Amino acid sequence: MPQTDRKILIADDDPDILEILRYNLVQEGYEVITAKDGDEALEKARKYQPDLIVLDVMMPRKTGVEVCQWLRSQTAFQKILIIFLTAVSDDLAQIKGLETGADDYITKPLSPKVFLTRIQALFRRITPSSPERKLRFGSLTIDAEKFVVEIDGNEIILAKKEFELLYLLAQKPGRVFLRQEIMNQVWGGDVIVGDRTIDVHIRKIRQKMGVDCITTVKGVGYKFEWD
Repeated sequence: MPQTDRKILIADDDPDILEILRYNLVQEGYEVITAKDGDEALEKARKYQPDLIVLDVMMPRKTGVEVCQWLRSQTAFQKILIIFLTAVSDDLAQIKGLETGADDYITKPLSPKVFLTRIQALFRRITPSSPERKLRFGSLTIDAEKFVVEIDGNEIILAKKEFELLYLLAQKPGRVFLRQEIMNQVWGGDVIVGDRTIDVHIRKIRQKMGVDCITTVKGVGYKFEWD
């Protein structure tokens, strides 16, 4: 059996799906925690601090979207990977899930093999942090080790994808990043997102930071600028 130190929380109100996914993940060496509703998912996320959380969109007590929104609002959960399970195949519904802060979505009925492949792909995208991964621009500090953004010493809380997008652009100030390049580097090639997803994330970054340090280059992409 493969060995891994990764910890995964699965939340779904269907006991059969829970057992199928739990069994396959355990066979791959993952430590697995399960929850049957949204409230239990939040409780166990706080208790076990998993590396990845799989959330069924339609759960009792709290939906997967509500759980994801709460997790992404907390600094302690910014680095946790989140996957949505949904029976909805509509593109707009999937994009909405990604905009909430999820890293990927998988539609039901699902194949355990595809499920495992998507999880492994997400873990491969994680780059180990380095103590030197800190960018400074005058009063602005972007710390990729701690996932922290500060302006004049005041911490700005960004969701995981918002931080990754800002950090990507800020690594090369003044350079225009194409939309497709942003999609590939922030969301990965295995996840389908639209222009609107990027636009929403950019808008949220601007609102939270209170400064417009990301310039839109119409019809091309975005660039980071700090005076």
